[in-house]
Amino acid sequence: MAVKRSDLAPHEIEYVLLKKFGETLMRGAFTWYSLLPEHSIDSCEMLANSFIKAHAGVRKVQARKSDIFKIAKGESELLREFINRFQKERMLLPVVPDEWAAEAFTKGLNPRSSNASRKLKESLLEFQATTWANIHNQYESNIRIEDIQIGFSASAKGREKNKQK
Repeated sequence: MAVKRSDLAPHEIEYVLLKKFGETLMRGAFTWYSLLPEHSIDSCEMLANSFIKAHAGVRKVQARKSDIFKIAKGESELLREFINRFQKERMLLPVVPDEWAAEAFTKGLNPRSSNASRKLKESLLEFQATTWANIHNQYESNIRIEDIQIGFSASAKGREKNKQK
């Protein structure tokens, strides 16, 4: 049975429209909508303005893209530290497409900072990693390189100290 507009009071129409709006959303827009604080939107106009601020405009998209590309690995930062920081900073940004995150992470790797970073960057470029899952799989295989290097460096330093005594 269909409900006619005239069967509803004005405040009921607003309530139905607000309720139905959420059911029409997908992916990032649905995530945005589901994260709105309860009872924070009380009119269709408020919802529309909030939605436009969150999702509309080329300027907003460009800001997001440039923001994720600002995340770069520091010279002395371990690969494991960089991936953790990248993931945390990515979560603080508005929804960023997976391809952008993969590209930004790859570009943010500093091949001069460690052998593991250089090898991971080469691997990501060679296999054209386009998703965060691709990045993480390559990282998992390359993190062992960094662990071995750190272990080797620590044991080599220990041997040097023992020789000096």
